Amino acid sequence: MKAFDSLLKDMDFKFLSSGEHSMSIEGMRKVLGNDHFVFLDVRTDEEVKYLSFPFAVHIPMNELPDRLDEVPKDKFIVPFCSSVFRGALVYIYLKANGYKEVKGLTASSEDMATAFKPGPLAKM
Repeated sequence: MKAFDSLLKDMDFKFLSSGEHSMSIEGMRKVLGNDHFVFLDVRTDEEVKYLSFPFAVHIPMNELPDRLDEVPKDKFIVPFCSSVFRGALVYIYLKANGYKEVKGLTASSEDMATAFKPGPLAKM
């Protein structure tokens, strides 16, 4: 709990306004395919049945405590979900568990799906 407390205390105006804790769709596009970045889909199995992202590792948020060893500490982890909420919780969870390189995706899964339509995809 001390790590969590410390993280919360560090999240002041300067931290939040810097944007260092987050990644946009444009940021995602820039690093997609870079092996150092792992996109962590923390949505439920039911959600993934209807919309999946083949470049992402899928571990539902509620399973993460039991499957944390599947998330590499030597990579840059970008958790995401359908609404940003769970991604933000997982951001804090990973940081509290000693992960150094973590950013939460500031886009919903709907925004991500839009980014992979033919026009935007061709620009990647």
